Amino acid sequence: MESTLRRTWAEIDLDALAHNYKVLCGRMGAQTQFLGVVKADAYGHGAVQISRVLEELGAAYLAVSSVDEARELRSAGAALPVLQLGLTPAEQTEQLLTGHITQTVWSERAALAFSREAERLGGRLRVHIKLDTGMSRLGFLCTEEHLASSAEAICRVCALPGLEPEGIFTHFSVSDEGSSDSRAYTLLQHQRFQAMLDALEARGVRFALRHCANSGAAANYPQFGYDLFRPGILSYGIGDGAAELGLRPVMALKTVVGEVRDLPPGASVSYGRTYHASSSIRVGVLPIGYADGLHRTLSNRWRVWTPWGFAPILGRICMDMTMVDLTALPQVMPGSEVEVYGPHNSVNDAACLAQTISYELTCAGSKRVPRIYRRNGRECARELLLRE
Repeated sequence: MESTLRRTWAEIDLDALAHNYKVLCGRMGAQTQFLGVVKADAYGHGAVQISRVLEELGAAYLAVSSVDEARELRSAGAALPVLQLGLTPAEQTEQLLTGHITQTVWSERAALAFSREAERLGGRLRVHIKLDTGMSRLGFLCTEEHLASSAEAICRVCALPGLEPEGIFTHFSVSDEGSSDSRAYTLLQHQRFQAMLDALEARGVRFALRHCANSGAAANYPQFGYDLFRPGILSYGIGDGAAELGLRPVMALKTVVGEVRDLPPGASVSYGRTYHASSSIRVGVLPIGYADGLHRTLSNRWRVWTPWGFAPILGRICMDMTMVDLTALPQVMPGSEVEVYGPHNSVNDAACLAQTISYELTCAGSKRVPRIYRRNGRECARELLLRE
């Protein structure tokens, strides 16, 4: 397997994760605890290893988006409470109970189904109530015309047998955007969230854990901290606001130069012949392609970083290989290590060129891209996703 590690790999800097954790916690204040969002395999960083470090650092909670993700954490020994943010069929209530997994409740209908199953199984399911303050995805509607009816429905949910209501939360849709319209909408969402909390308190219902601050809110509205905050992508040092807050990217996607070739003027490169050499060029062939998470939309647009400068991508990115221009970089030889994105080559910039978001790029690595974890400047763990 050692040769696999010299093909293409992702380096995960756990010191950067710890740095980001401390910066974000300091920004939000001691009264607001950290909820580590590790869904989608911790945004491609590896949920098991990331969760272990967050637990060591003092995080109060973890969050995932499926029961299977939560079960993976429990199987690996995670002791922190785990919130399942997404949709779960009531038929999986037994797995929620045996795994001590907290479930999101987004409607009275869903709550009734979970209640029936929990009662049948003789357990109490811990739940967090989801409010829809303007995302229009899941949750009890909180617009002015729905406030009273939703508050009454939530009160009924909290009285159901078999359920243990612990938390209540919402999700901002444009808290990471800086336009005046986006700011106004985020403030409106927060106003609706607080109005529902007030309406429930007036009815005698309070929750131990209130949370609404996602990454965008942690960056732009730290006053919205409440009891927990959920910095998803910001924890990994990327996304809007990361650089301004002094956060460090946790992931670096790396590969090596597999071959170097000299091509004559007029040579066309890769499928579709979208690049033609106007003069003699020195081309590096990299063993990375779109099957490894390097988006094909970055063809002829992105570059890789080397210690001697950047090497632009030539032609279309293939499934398994990518060609780069080394003409101006004679120091780069077969075996030289290059950074596709990371601390020297921002994934945020790559995402802009690909007309997507950084989340999609970090989540895109396939199982043939192993992860190497580093702490205190040394390798401390590795995950080889291919079967040995």
